[in-house]
Amino acid sequence: MTPPHAPPLLEVHDLHVAYGKIEAVKGITFTVHPGEVVTLIGTNGAGKTTTLRALSGLLPPRSGTIHFNGHTLNGTPAHRIVALGLAHSPEGRHIFPRLTITENLQLGAYLRKDTTAVNDDLQRVHALFPVLAERARQPAGTLSGGEQQMLAMGRALMSRPKLLMLDEPSMGLSPIMMRKIMDTIAELKAAGTTILLVEQNAQAALALADQAHVMEVGRIVLSGTGAQLLHDTSVRKAYLGED
Repeated sequence: MTPPHAPPLLEVHDLHVAYGKIEAVKGITFTVHPGEVVTLIGTNGAGKTTTLRALSGLLPPRSGTIHFNGHTLNGTPAHRIVALGLAHSPEGRHIFPRLTITENLQLGAYLRKDTTAVNDDLQRVHALFPVLAERARQPAGTLSGGEQQMLAMGRALMSRPKLLMLDEPSMGLSPIMMRKIMDTIAELKAAGTTILLVEQNAQAALALADQAHVMEVGRIVLSGTGAQLLHDTSVRKAYLGED
């Protein structure tokens, strides 16, 4: 949870992002404070993934500002954003299937020079995801979908981020594996990790979230605490399948 009067770690103001002439994000504003889990929910095409891509430097904003931990991110290269402490675990995982699990994890720390601390973080990732330790020397492509998601999250954690962005971590997973992933996110939250979560399972995301925003066609149309939106009638009808 947010310490009293803590300044935002991330401030997004009037952000517009476009693919060519098609505007995908249309003037959104939100903040993430240290220790919070903030979630963006909405249907496919709402602009959630585009928002994360803009924050991580993979897409240039058309206008608006992104401030992170005292730095303005507009125009900052993606590798520099990682070095500043913002890690992005993307939709689709994007692991390297022919590299070993350990090699994939080490890639998450490629900008770091603190070898001892990197090894400590590798042990932390192994504690979170024991299967990654058990199969450390296997090619990553031999993992199941859920295990690959664990690897993608672990790789992002290897950068020791100040803010961890997770894009659809439960997509395509079995109910059992989805629960494991959401339990791990809850464990990270309990340890004080600041998280910006995009998640198609709205109920699970809202149950974890301190703050939540509903996006529709590139705009934030509703905001509140996770608990408030979890019990909002319109949200329950639109995203939780209730009549």
